[in-house]
Amino acid sequence: MSLDSFQTRSALTVGDAEYAIYRLDAVPGLSQLPYSLKVLAENLLRTEDGANVTAEQINALAAWDPDAEPSHEIQFTPARVVMQDFTGVPCIVDLATMREAVATLGGDPDQINPLNPAEMVIDHSVQIDFFGRNDALELNMDMEYQRNGERYQFLRWGQGAFENFKVVPPGTGIVHQVNIEYLARVTVTRDGVAYPDTCVGTDSHTTMVNGLGVLGWGVGGIEAEAAMLGQPVSMLIPRVVGFKLTGTIPSGATATDVVLTITQMLRNHGVVGKFVEFYGAGVDQVPLANRATIGNMSPEFGSTAAIFPIDAVTLDYLRLTGRSEEQLALVEAYCKAQGLWHDPEREAKYSEYIELDLSTVVPSIAGPKRPQDRIVLSESKDSFKRTLPTYITERTEEEAALTLEDGTATRLRNGDVVIASITSCTNTSNPSVMLAAGLLAKKAAQRGLTAKPWVKTSMAPGSKVVTDYYEKAGLWPSLEALGFNLVGYGCATCIGNSGPLPPVVSEAVNENDLAVVSVLSGNRNFEGRINPDVKMNYLASPPLVIAYALAGTMDFDFESQPLGSDDKGDVYLRDIWPDPAEVQETIDHSINREMFQSTYSSVFEGDERWKSLPTPQGELFDWSEDSTYIRKAPFFEGLTSELTPVSDISGARVLAKLGDSVTTDHISPAGAIKADSPAGRYLAEHGVERRDFNSYGSRRGNHEVMVRGTFANIRLKNLLLDGVEGGYTRNFLTGNPEAIFDAAMAYQAQGVPLVVLGGKEYGSGSSRDWAAKGTSLLGVKAVIAESFERIHRSNLIGMGVLPLQYPAGQTADSLGLVGDEEISIVGVTELNDGTTPETVQVQAKRADQSTLCFDAVVRIDTPGEADYFRNGGILQYVLRQLAKN
Repeated sequence: MSLDSFQTRSALTVGDAEYAIYRLDAVPGLSQLPYSLKVLAENLLRTEDGANVTAEQINALAAWDPDAEPSHEIQFTPARVVMQDFTGVPCIVDLATMREAVATLGGDPDQINPLNPAEMVIDHSVQIDFFGRNDALELNMDMEYQRNGERYQFLRWGQGAFENFKVVPPGTGIVHQVNIEYLARVTVTRDGVAYPDTCVGTDSHTTMVNGLGVLGWGVGGIEAEAAMLGQPVSMLIPRVVGFKLTGTIPSGATATDVVLTITQMLRNHGVVGKFVEFYGAGVDQVPLANRATIGNMSPEFGSTAAIFPIDAVTLDYLRLTGRSEEQLALVEAYCKAQGLWHDPEREAKYSEYIELDLSTVVPSIAGPKRPQDRIVLSESKDSFKRTLPTYITERTEEEAALTLEDGTATRLRNGDVVIASITSCTNTSNPSVMLAAGLLAKKAAQRGLTAKPWVKTSMAPGSKVVTDYYEKAGLWPSLEALGFNLVGYGCATCIGNSGPLPPVVSEAVNENDLAVVSVLSGNRNFEGRINPDVKMNYLASPPLVIAYALAGTMDFDFESQPLGSDDKGDVYLRDIWPDPAEVQETIDHSINREMFQSTYSSVFEGDERWKSLPTPQGELFDWSEDSTYIRKAPFFEGLTSELTPVSDISGARVLAKLGDSVTTDHISPAGAIKADSPAGRYLAEHGVERRDFNSYGSRRGNHEVMVRGTFANIRLKNLLLDGVEGGYTRNFLTGNPEAIFDAAMAYQAQGVPLVVLGGKEYGSGSSRDWAAKGTSLLGVKAVIAESFERIHRSNLIGMGVLPLQYPAGQTADSLGLVGDEEISIVGVTELNDGTTPETVQVQAKRADQSTLCFDAVVRIDTPGEADYFRNGGILQYVLRQLAKN
């Protein structure tokens, strides 16, 4: 029960039910806030306890100054936690380990249970081994269970052992699409209280739910575990960017083009750490699926959240997706009573303003390595030709002859598209682009067009509902004729599970060092992410993915070059591009409420594969010493109930010196495990055959594999070595190049701490907790960068790693840091006094014994983060609190 210092508790009657609510209009100032901050304000009113959440925090929100820089800390308590299996498995491993650790500290293991609903959707493990055939779905799922059966058994144990924890089995859909179509409540009721649905998720694209008016964002698995255990999320009241939408999308452009345009605009504007809120009369014209598409890409433009308010469009979507009329009535009544219902005439005060006239959006793609690098489609050929030379080496050939598996002789050239995949949560949730793709496929098939034979084509929807409406619209035969057969329900290509290229294609690419291309309808195209054979990756709308499969190359101008010909003449993209009215008519006739109700009626049950898995029992997990998938987490070894004082860092060496835009894909283990890598050697030593290595993602529950894959991305450029790509460094103990893991272990054996030097936007990308966990286990004590992406900075603190920034305007190079210095960091011990220093002194001793000194900014931004760091990490903090209680 809230302390309710402001006496805001009131009653709301909806039909025959009565709920308690905490009224925003009872506190002067709260009703005038932007929509997103109203949700935070209600959260504080309802959870005020005088300790974590105080009256001072509520007053700070009521007096929010849109022009001020964030300085007031609040404690946000999400209503629920959502997870996907890659990031979720380590969460459950940690919780299982915490049960044993809390007992060691004298607590009750049963305390380790999610206090708020926690739901996991297994969507990241399906790999596209089979494609272009009607049995691809079943064959890929069989392979998925063969590879991941041990992990799935562990998750089934967790579902039975932990209260408030549910698992959506494999083959159902993508977590964010399942979230908006089924899991999201919009308005929650618990113990007679009604309040806004809010969530945090272990995937950065949790922001997709912002399209429903649900405030939520991605956090690291570390923070998610704490949230599950009842810990609030510590944050500063953010700046809010008001984004005004006007006009309507023109014919020929899609929701994907809108989101790529917004991504470029907001990344250029600068919204890292801020909320983005859409407002204005134009909001009413944005379909819910488009809102979700925009919200999904929030991490790509860097904001914490990108939210739309609740209105009649929201209710229509909830009704379509099978929510009850009672729930709809509650959502409407609650939001109107709390001033959370969209009023197009009311404009809140925002910190910053930006505007987009949707009628100016043009067809676009983005790439070849960042989602914010938008390219107007009509300029894509020229852009590709300008970029190609940067991907060519001395040994790159112009083209290579190859004979495909069906006997077809052909040639593969630089710029050829070898992967065309309709995949990921961003677009497969949106019927307008999915049905546009199906209609384009139908028109292409009717004109006799086919995908080029070297293109690996695939269709991986985010929900089974997509399959239903494709079937009702009669579009599957045309999609299958072009090779876009159903391969699975999951992230697939977008997460790096594109599967291997056909051997002859792979051999031609690698023997000739060809710069080939993937095109996918996803949200991530970072280097090394999609496929190890593919250097250039482009994001595009689903219909454009098919168009590029037909063209077969990025070296193509859709306006002037035909895709093929038939007895009527040349066929251009404009000849088969579906009209918006046709797309809308197909939506109206092909999608209905019953599809959603049927799909989600047994969402937690799973198929026979899932039901027949042998499942361990008991409140404590029986760890197997032989397992190479699930290992007891090492983070609580030697933990005592008393704090170990924080110490300065002395005599550290630089493990890696990195440039700008180093993402969590560069840091965190992802994709295939190479046989000659430290992780590959570990698995081989433990009797695992090469064919059974699986991916890093599938082995996230084994820290021994993951630490060996940290900083092992094939495209990582460690500037301590000249002209070398991959997970290598210089071991300053010997002077020799080594794998980063091997060097780190040598340093640990000598008791030498490590630091990492970074550039701008260090840690951008997915909310991968292993990017921080692996960094910590390698022995890295501090990361010094020009700037950090929000989630990774928070995760580093959550693992006891100190994030520092160079002085404003300075870089490693401008300061003269080469990377071969011995680094000491002085002033960290101030944290032991309960304060956080603004800066600490970095002392870099060069080989000639001269010393470079500078003051680095401490990026521990809140008192709560300081508590976590003093405890050695967020989980250690939570564990001590639980044991103490």
